[in-house]
Amino acid sequence: MTTTPLSIDLNADLGEGSPHEEAVMPHVTSANIACGGHAGDAETMRRSLLLTQKYGVAAGAHPGFPDKEGFGRRELHFRPAEVTQFVLEQIEALGAVAAEVGVPLRHVKPHGMLYNMAVKDPELAAAIAQAVARSGILPYFGLAGASSVMLREAEKQGLRPIGEGFADRGYAPDGSLWPRGQAGAVRPEAEAIGQGVSIATTGTVTAVTGEQVKVPARTLCLHGDGAEAAEIATNLRHALEQAGVNVQAP
Repeated sequence: MTTTPLSIDLNADLGEGSPHEEAVMPHVTSANIACGGHAGDAETMRRSLLLTQKYGVAAGAHPGFPDKEGFGRRELHFRPAEVTQFVLEQIEALGAVAAEVGVPLRHVKPHGMLYNMAVKDPELAAAIAQAVARSGILPYFGLAGASSVMLREAEKQGLRPIGEGFADRGYAPDGSLWPRGQAGAVRPEAEAIGQGVSIATTGTVTAVTGEQVKVPARTLCLHGDGAEAAEIATNLRHALEQAGVNVQAP
């Protein structure tokens, strides 16, 4: 009897001005590129896209709240039609640059607070998914697990939902991410590597409060803007491969 080998995508949020970006890129299989909302402009998009081309990484759009001052991590409120409009505009902005340099866009993943709010807000999740559907890009990264409405709304819009787990973020018992600014929200390197391997091999993590949480992820995120980003990317990729996990884009 043969078994299906373990496989997971390793993605990073990039195009956000980090000096570590080229050091991170060779170790991931998907890159979520900021497209002018929370960070980024035409030049940063071009640089990131060219790096994906250089290292054979799948490029995707990473739209967020139009809030560069707050890096897209502040809770903001817009009408659903406004959300659909700014998300679509950001995807199209990246798409225009991608067409210039000959890099196809392979997926979309919302950023920061837009992502976190959409996990529990069906109306917001639907507004984002509508924008992605209009862009014509079907693969869509959203929080894996029972607490997330992101993937459900994406499926309603005809997208291809891909459940995402987080190596370097703490989890709440309900499977949502532990709020930034609270102790345990960001995992240090050793914990991030262990958590990433656990998600890939067992589909579970230990919540900040100690409970076991199911995280049926097909893509695994690490954040590309931290001081340890390059080291975590290198060591996490190695640890996944040592655990027998095939690391590849979805």
